Amino acid sequence: MADGGGPSVAARDDLAGVVDLFTWLSRAELSQALSELAFKSRTEVDEDAIDAAIDLAVAEYALVPAPEAALSSAGDESASDRETALAVGPAAFPTLPEGAEDLPHILDVPDREVDREALSDAVLERLREEAVAAIRDGDDDRLETLADVTYDVEAWAPVDVDPVRTRIFAEVDEEA
Repeated sequence: MADGGGPSVAARDDLAGVVDLFTWLSRAELSQALSELAFKSRTEVDEDAIDAAIDLAVAEYALVPAPEAALSSAGDESASDRETALAVGPAAFPTLPEGAEDLPHILDVPDREVDREALSDAVLERLREEAVAAIRDGDDDRLETLADVTYDVEAWAPVDVDPVRTRIFAEVDEEA
């Protein structure tokens, strides 16, 4: 799952593919799914690597935290499952890792749905907040990543990201 210094883009897209199988998963469920895949392929489970891959996928918007208002299911998830829910984000190109097609038969996850409008509103709000924080912190690398994400969000959901992108570019241009 790791590629040299950290998780690869392919790994992030594989995470998105696993989440996409179920529409949304809690962080613990995603970790369990990845552990099952490792077991199936007879490899060691590295919990730290799994956590790092999930963190990176979230940081780069391949996976996005899904707010309670965006979640529905036929099951009885715990409150903590819903608090840590992850859905496929705008920067993902979901792919299925080898053996993933069996996960719905292995994991006990009910049918689920995500309200795309509520999810896209939450992603836009997160993007705004992270842009403000990156500007405040003078984090040019993060601003570049967020600028790229604005295009992904725009293609992914019917939201207006132009004000955020304009502010990011104004800050980047000011620094140049």
